[in-house]
Amino acid sequence: MSFMNKTTIFDLYTDYLQTSFSYTTATGLSDLLDGELSHDQVTRFLAEKDYTSEDLWKSIKKEVRKIEDDEGVLIFDDTVQEKPHSKENNLISWHFDHTVNRTVKGINLLNCLYSAKGVGLPVAFELIEKSLCYSDVKTRKEKRKSPITKNEQLCEMLLTYRRNQLKWRYVLADSWFSASENMKFIHNNIKKQFILALKSNRLVALTQKDKLEGRYVRIDTLDWSEEPVLGWIKGLEFSVLFHRQVFKNKDGSTGLLYLISNDVEATKSTIEATYQKRWKVEVFHKNIKSNTALAKSPAKTVRTQSNYIFMSLYAGALWSA
Repeated sequence: MSFMNKTTIFDLYTDYLQTSFSYTTATGLSDLLDGELSHDQVTRFLAEKDYTSEDLWKSIKKEVRKIEDDEGVLIFDDTVQEKPHSKENNLISWHFDHTVNRTVKGINLLNCLYSAKGVGLPVAFELIEKSLCYSDVKTRKEKRKSPITKNEQLCEMLLTYRRNQLKWRYVLADSWFSASENMKFIHNNIKKQFILALKSNRLVALTQKDKLEGRYVRIDTLDWSEEPVLGWIKGLEFSVLFHRQVFKNKDGSTGLLYLISNDVEATKSTIEATYQKRWKVEVFHKNIKSNTALAKSPAKTVRTQSNYIFMSLYAGALWSA
């Protein structure tokens, strides 16, 4: 029986991404298999259909159910894979990368990681496609934008995982996803709890009287104690907990992290320990960039580029599982 009869191109391609440390090409995989899988078979595989977030869930669902727990968390984050020399299209476009604080040319991936029992697995993703072209009034240059915001996509993902009856307690995200609309949606529509980071300029009130009279102050001006404090954030009607976490950076300097949660009974240790789990998505993004050849795709079309990202995510999930 030939090697090709024992497995699928899907599995072969996944294995190829996990073991390659240079550019991954159809020719490279074909050569690795001594021509048993042809270059054209590989290229047809990447172009034959659109692999979506639903396909990722179907592929990883069995592993997720093994670790599923009522105390699980859904972690949202995005990452930009720079593609400075690739031709611009709906997928490879200009995105603001908050890790370097500037706009870069590349692919913007919004990822949702499910974490429970010490394991983190990707359960949903969206690639930010900027399919709408417009002319910038100031520069008169043509620019691109997405027809849907990342916050709207986050909310759609949450609806999907409520329909999938995935068990989780908290939604975690950094300050780029702590818009008031997201908090309202998680609290009112999804009926779940969140722990999110806040930027230091967010406006808060610590008494209902101040809230009703519109007397909000910046969160970084509060007289903080070690314990979380109950209050209100501008734009929300329901009360929340605020917490300031003090930590040491690698260079020895003091860092401050402002956190917000609608779990008003949460303790300091619960908030800090739970939010610490958000780091798993950072580790996962580093993993797919380093170990599943995310940056090394030679694909040229939007479909093949998107499918390559999907395969890299799935390969990363197998690493994590």
